Amino acid sequence: MDFFLQLKPPTATAQEKQVRVVHGKPLFYDPAPVKEAKKLLIAHLLPHRPDKPLTGAVALSTVWLFPKGRSHKNGEWRVTKPDTDNLQKLLKDCMTQVGFWKDDAQVVSEKVQKRWSDEPTGIYVEIKEVEVVLDGKRT
Repeated sequence: MDFFLQLKPPTATAQEKQVRVVHGKPLFYDPAPVKEAKKLLIAHLLPHRPDKPLTGAVALSTVWLFPKGRSHKNGEWRVTKPDTDNLQKLLKDCMTQVGFWKDDAQVVSEKVQKRWSDEPTGIYVEIKEVEVVLDGKRT
C-alpha cells in the first residue's frame, strides 16, 4: 500500500511533550503545536487506512517533502531539524490511532528521507507486510 499525504509536513514532534506536576505526580501532555500536528496527520491518514489493521510484521518507507525556500534546491536533503526519528514517531503514533496496525512495534523495517521540495509538499508513505523466514520456512 502506498499513498501521498499532500500537506505542509508538520515540524512539531512527539519529543515536544510537556510535563507538569499535579498533587506530586508528573502529568505529560502535548503542547498545542503537537496537538495540531496530530490532528492534521490523522485527518490526512483516515482516507488511506486499511479495512482491517495489519497484524504482522511491517516495513515502512517515508519521504518527507518540505517546502523549500530560496536557499534550497528541489530534492536537496533537509539536514536541519526535526530529526527523522522524531518525525516518524509522531506519524507512527497517528497511524496506530487511525488503525493501520495494532501496534507500531509491528514496524520491523524503516526507511526515512527528508528533502526540500517544490510543490507538492507532503509525505509519501509506503507500507509493506513482510514475511518472516526461519530455517527456510515462511511464517
